[in-house]
Amino acid sequence: MPKRFYGWWIVATAVCTFGLSTGLPYYNMPFFYDYYAKEFGWSKADITLGFPLAALFTLWVGPVLVHRFSPRNMLLAGSLLTSISFIGFSQMAGSVNMYYALWFIYVVGYIFSGPIPHQVLISQWFRRRRSFAMGITYVGVGLVGSLGSFLVKPITEAGGFRTCLWILGIIVLGVWPLTLLFLRNRPADIGQNPDGAAMAPEEIKVAPKPFGELLKQTAFWLLVIGSACSIGSIGSINQHMKFVFQDQGYTEQTALNAAWRTANVCILWSSIAGRLFIGWMADRYPKKYVMTGTYALVAVTIPLMLLVKPGQDLNLWLFAILFGFGMGADYMLIPLMAAEQFGVNTLARAMAIILPTDTIGQTWFPYAVARLRQSLGNYDQALLAVFAMAVIGAIAIALLPRHDKKDETLHIPDAQRAATGG
Repeated sequence: MPKRFYGWWIVATAVCTFGLSTGLPYYNMPFFYDYYAKEFGWSKADITLGFPLAALFTLWVGPVLVHRFSPRNMLLAGSLLTSISFIGFSQMAGSVNMYYALWFIYVVGYIFSGPIPHQVLISQWFRRRRSFAMGITYVGVGLVGSLGSFLVKPITEAGGFRTCLWILGIIVLGVWPLTLLFLRNRPADIGQNPDGAAMAPEEIKVAPKPFGELLKQTAFWLLVIGSACSIGSIGSINQHMKFVFQDQGYTEQTALNAAWRTANVCILWSSIAGRLFIGWMADRYPKKYVMTGTYALVAVTIPLMLLVKPGQDLNLWLFAILFGFGMGADYMLIPLMAAEQFGVNTLARAMAIILPTDTIGQTWFPYAVARLRQSLGNYDQALLAVFAMAVIGAIAIALLPRHDKKDETLHIPDAQRAATGG
């Protein structure tokens, strides 16, 4: 058994694997959307439909498969699928059906190597400082995602968007050596306990709640609705940001690329600060109130996007910094709230439902925004719909019950409790 607590090595490694498997591909794919439109003649609706279609047809993956595999195995399989999808995007010949099929591969990879394995890892290794450790882990998403934003512009302008997509697909495979060498599924695998404690917490002995019990709880559905609405609004901004800038006057390609890069980097760097600060707050104050506040922040920053125009750099930075701060905390708080409400051993099952439903919101609402833009001819009303969705998300979280620290052994089956003398 290592003398020193190994959990912080898990965090350091997860920062890298989370960034490579999730931050790099997810936050940089929208950069290529206008290139798809020019190369293949696809509409905004065609381009944004791939993600939601794939999310719809992969709804079964989370509840059926995720809880059956260890975090390490999920990371290995998911990162491979993500790499395959990006290499496939680089080889597309203009078939929109092939584009949609590649999105299906990407989404399965995202489910397996994205938030769920990293959330389960951190929740298993930490108890007292779980929120702060989770916040550090999510730093990887913003950090590696922003580094990717520095890469995609020069590589695409020098070698074309196909070359850039191929390179991104290869970089994602960096998850493999990191996972195999450094990650361990739980402290018990190396003879340790969460937080490096001398004894295992009672939480570890709690049996996972069955799916049926989860589905009967009002709190579960409030978290599902709240997170799906808020993530849907965030996804709409991420997916349409470059198109909105184009409508707002950034018509020249180099200027459009530069504005997108500046905004994306500011958003992702600000999200790092949001994750660390809100992670620190969530360890000290009721998560319900912290989460409601961050969801409200996301909502109020959405109208600021319409103020971004050429020559008004201050508005660009103001929007990006505030939106990024709220966005970073938004994603991170979902598993923390789920672990608090339903127990750490039920987290994989809860997130196996919550993540796919969040992905539905994250993907179908941007598609609805594309249809609104196509119908209305501008983004003004479309972004008001995004704002309304974000407000609904904040209200749902505000209605969650405040968690009281109860005896976790209440969730241990009678036979197991009797066997442990509980």
